[in-house]
Amino acid sequence: MISGSAAAPADLVHALGEGPHLSHWSAEVRAGYAFNSNSVLMDRLLPHATVRHSAADFHLRYAFSRPESGRTASVYQGLGLSVNTFFQSSTVGTPVGVYAFQGAPFAVVNERLSFDYEWNFGATFGWKRTTSGDDIHSNLVVGSSTNAYLNLGIMARYAVTSRLAITAGLNLSHYSNGNTSWPNPGVNTIGARLGLVYTPGTGLPGLRSPFAGDADFTQGVSYDITLFGAWRKAYFPADDGAFTELGEQALLPGHFGVAGVNIAPMWDIHPTFRAGLSADLQWSENTGLTPYHIPDTYGEDAKFTRPPFFKQVSLGLSARAELVMPIFSLNVGLGYGLAGPTETRKFYQTVNLKTYIYGPAYLNIGYRLVEFHSPSNLMLGIGVTLGR
Repeated sequence: MISGSAAAPADLVHALGEGPHLSHWSAEVRAGYAFNSNSVLMDRLLPHATVRHSAADFHLRYAFSRPESGRTASVYQGLGLSVNTFFQSSTVGTPVGVYAFQGAPFAVVNERLSFDYEWNFGATFGWKRTTSGDDIHSNLVVGSSTNAYLNLGIMARYAVTSRLAITAGLNLSHYSNGNTSWPNPGVNTIGARLGLVYTPGTGLPGLRSPFAGDADFTQGVSYDITLFGAWRKAYFPADDGAFTELGEQALLPGHFGVAGVNIAPMWDIHPTFRAGLSADLQWSENTGLTPYHIPDTYGEDAKFTRPPFFKQVSLGLSARAELVMPIFSLNVGLGYGLAGPTETRKFYQTVNLKTYIYGPAYLNIGYRLVEFHSPSNLMLGIGVTLGR
């Protein structure tokens, strides 16, 4: 650790290889209301489709925690399997999911009762893929058979016995292909969750919130450098790729490359929280195409000469906030495009899950939106945190 800076979060290698672990086996059922992220697009595509809003999913999960890890003793992380139904398998499918998850108490009432948060991040498989507007038969539509899965939840956890706990709470999920296929309006669910958690062996540990203070913590500045890449679908003219502004835009064939780097000085304010600014440099193969359009080529047959590399590079500045836990850090950002092609000079939002695999090195899985509703691109890559 560098003097004057916070300690680095526990990485995956050390968390799995050091100290005793408690195992937690759980089963959950979740049910709620399903809807799309982009109602304007769906109104255009759904003149004859069946509208359904019911959803349910069933989960089997394994997690571990480290009872001797002090402030983070009650933090748990693990893997889950899910089966999802929207009660219309013929048109939507019955997706099966696999995901990583992490949770912890944010408020401890007594030795039996706590209020916890939890996130899930993974992929779902087995969706019925829609290939064009002509075969859309349901409002819950996706353009790929595999979709990313994100979930946030809050719940009450009550220890019925020393080994058995019951959980109940609220739940928000999002399914999307990250704009890698079309259509991609996104499927969301909001509802309730109910589960049982069994901890064999010595049973449930004493509850402790990781958000409590840490006498050994020292505030300081650290630096994240993240390299990423992805692919995406795009429209022309590329005003901003917003599905709400289709007009006469045409979906271009094939996929377009995306690559970038984020450089973020971050202030380590608390053992669980960092905040700072990020310089976001991104190259997108689908931006800046208008001056290079070949005349008399239209729609899906539109053609372009290749723009110079730097004509497709944009620079943005974003404010970042990050939740820091063992192994994982969840980073969110709000930014604005300052320089680059015209269609990139807009507000954008980012969500990144950082998995510290060894020391300061992490894997990054992220997603970028434009103006809170238009899907832009995935951000898949690697990074390093310096100065912690």
